[in-house]
Amino acid sequence: MRSIIVGTAGHIDHGKSALVRALTGRDPDRLPEEKRRGITIDLGFADLELGDLRIGFVDVPGHEKFVKNMLAGAHGIDVVALVIAADEGVMPQTREHFDICRLLGVQRGLIVITKTDLVEEELISLVRDEAEELVAGSFLDGAPMLAVSAKTGAGLDELTAALQDLAEQVPARSADSVSRLPVDRAFTMKGFGAVITGTLVTGKITEGAELQLLPSLTRVRARGLQVHGKTVGQATAGQRTAINLGGVDTAMIERGMVLAPIARLRATQIIDAHLSVLPSAARALRSRARVRLHIHGAEVLARLQVLTGGGQLAPGDAGFVQLRLEAPVAAVAGERFIIRSYSPSQTAAGGLMLDPFAVKHRGRDLPQVRQRLQKLMVANSAERVSLFVESSGDQGQRFADLAARTGWNDDTLTQTLSEAKLSGAVIECQGVFVSSATFQLLKQAAVEEVCEHHRREPLARGAPRETLRERRFAHTPPEVFRAALLALEREGALVSDREVVRAGTHIVELSAGDAGLRDRLTQLYEKADLEPPSLDEAMQAALVTSSQRNHGRKLLQLLIDGGTLVWVQGELFFHRKSLDKLIGRLRKFGDQQEPGRTIDVAAFKDLAGVSRKYAIPLLEFLDRERITRREGDHRVIL
Repeated sequence: MRSIIVGTAGHIDHGKSALVRALTGRDPDRLPEEKRRGITIDLGFADLELGDLRIGFVDVPGHEKFVKNMLAGAHGIDVVALVIAADEGVMPQTREHFDICRLLGVQRGLIVITKTDLVEEELISLVRDEAEELVAGSFLDGAPMLAVSAKTGAGLDELTAALQDLAEQVPARSADSVSRLPVDRAFTMKGFGAVITGTLVTGKITEGAELQLLPSLTRVRARGLQVHGKTVGQATAGQRTAINLGGVDTAMIERGMVLAPIARLRATQIIDAHLSVLPSAARALRSRARVRLHIHGAEVLARLQVLTGGGQLAPGDAGFVQLRLEAPVAAVAGERFIIRSYSPSQTAAGGLMLDPFAVKHRGRDLPQVRQRLQKLMVANSAERVSLFVESSGDQGQRFADLAARTGWNDDTLTQTLSEAKLSGAVIECQGVFVSSATFQLLKQAAVEEVCEHHRREPLARGAPRETLRERRFAHTPPEVFRAALLALEREGALVSDREVVRAGTHIVELSAGDAGLRDRLTQLYEKADLEPPSLDEAMQAALVTSSQRNHGRKLLQLLIDGGTLVWVQGELFFHRKSLDKLIGRLRKFGDQQEPGRTIDVAAFKDLAGVSRKYAIPLLEFLDRERITRREGDHRVIL
């Protein structure tokens, strides 16, 4: 069965509730005060089944004091029924409700002239003309206009038929997004606990599902579901849904909260958007103005930053703005919202969220910001993701970041990212997505840093890997750093290991003097065999003056990097040939000690021909190299 949501709109006492009651047989006014005063104060709900079509009615209050409640019901409707009483015609709230529907992007609707039993046909004709003038050039221009009487039933059959025709034109809700149900009502039902209601705008919710209320991040469980008063196992997008929640008290639930899968969506407080100001707005909207943001039932105070038009948007203007909220809301890109002035509270503008997780912009960056937001206005899905990734700079975006920003489900986001990568706009770095331009800049910065290190330290094997990361990738996820090095290695630009990174073409070239010093140090350690000198002794023996000491250390490091010398402990360095000969003798000794293959310190001293000063550091080195394994006072030769 197909489901659509029809929302009423119109001035107070124009017969919206009576019309819903006449169509459905149910009174949408549920509060005692509403019945006593004869006016709608809060949202009312009713449903009507017409064959394979189920219409959920959201009846909104018409009094100007309750526009906030009206806005809570206007989000998520498929069709609007603009109600105008024949005995009064177009009134202030008729215009405001109509403006709100336009600003929220409602695409379909009809006009219902009510209370026709109270007036002559001539007056009905005048109201028709007035209504046509109101909706000229809008989505309701040329829409069905029906004259009805809830009291006599006149015109109700024609209205029902018109609603059926409109329902056929309503496209199916997108299957690209995760489940989102904005809460418009919460109450306690005896024996069940907390119950919420709302229009499931995207996705589906299944009985027993583990979910989350945003922005509070409260985890809940859907213990039971009802759609239009009937118990079901699953609710789908476009249905009025009631959910019995486990794990939360009703007092913790507020209108405007959003029910969604756990850890899928996030709350935000800085939003970039495109805003359209009503021509009828009382005044221009200026930067720093305090406004009321209304989104899916939530009302949040915010500061407005106008990014175009010299810091203000006059009535009838449109442009880019940033909203800095005083409290968090759950929002995704592409959602529509309403702006009302702070005081007096009047509907002033409406807009489209372009980036729900924006950052504060600096004045000098505004031209680039406007250019990016203009691209977001017309971007397809892959382009939108690419722009989100690009704006994140060195930080990049993870899958979860983009999921929260877009509200898309896994299949949709995976497909979109594949398209963005195929276009060459986005690079995936071990689970982090960065723009191709950013990735190229990071690679270039890495090469420049390594080459600069070679210029500063021509005798060094390369730049320390960790130093490179800290200097050029300090604000970048480690996955991006590793991916950049891997890419540069594939290109032959850099060569890296666990410790250092060098340019692919880097070769240490020594002067004749340096080559001589290197050879003297090499011969010195080779001759010393397993009783090498201390560092100072080595430098003195190699004729290195005190002023050349640092340079001598660099040449010594060059021998270590090249594998000629091996650091064992402290300032003890051994020639590789001497260690290889020792290991060979040690393993031969082990073969003679089968099956135990053990050796103690005394036997090792005799085998190596060294004192304890060298024996202990050598044994600890052999342990580290897994040539031996210490067991008590002995070593096992592996």
